[in-house]
Amino acid sequence: MAARVVTVEIGGQRYPIRSTLDEKYVGELAAFVDAKMRAASDAAPASDMLGLAVLVALNIADEVFRARDQQSSARGEINARALQLEQLVDDVLAHAAPEKATPAP
Repeated sequence: MAARVVTVEIGGQRYPIRSTLDEKYVGELAAFVDAKMRAASDAAPASDMLGLAVLVALNIADEVFRARDQQSSARGEINARALQLEQLVDDVLAHAAPEKATPAP
């Protein structure tokens, strides 16, 4: 897919974004960042645009790191449960095997 330019507005500024991503998706990303910028501006009205952008970048990075940690934790729990289930199946098979090994008269 060829890259195209999508113009978005963030913090009252228009930015041309060259991307191969879907135009609607780029717009959704920009709307997300714009909402974060507005929230940061409301929380720190005396900050300049660069300061707000840094705060927003840190906030989004925090969200990404937390989501990654939650995903990693969930993956660990799933792996632990899978090992428990594997052990349970192994135990059942170990107890069932002698019954099948008995020759028929």
